[in-house]
Amino acid sequence: MPRSAEDVENYLIKLARPYERAPGWTPEQGSLLIRLSGTLVAVTVSPPIATVHVEIGPTPEDEKHQLRLYRRLLQLNATDLMYAAYGIEDGRVALSAALALENLDANEIEAVLSDIEVALARHTAELASAARD
Repeated sequence: MPRSAEDVENYLIKLARPYERAPGWTPEQGSLLIRLSGTLVAVTVSPPIATVHVEIGPTPEDEKHQLRLYRRLLQLNATDLMYAAYGIEDGRVALSAALALENLDANEIEAVLSDIEVALARHTAELASAARD
């Protein structure tokens, strides 16, 4: 049975994850905002999927720093992340995951949120350094 934004909201309540509804939220679809490691993360429900997305920061302008940052992002995708992945979107580094709503449960949401929370805590300073130093 396909799930809705309201179902995802109920999972967050069950998991004791504080959140707020983003403007435009409806019980069928919309975004819920969660603070993980001090960073605002969006959980967006748009059937048939839910995405968890957070912007990390801008990509560097120069090729030397780009190469160093992009290489490190690929390494982290391969070694440190189980459910989420780093990517580049409109000149910004993003960390995101996609979840099929049809079979979604609270454990799956918790696993994704934990993966992103650990990544934010462990990787942010290193990635910022790779982009500028």
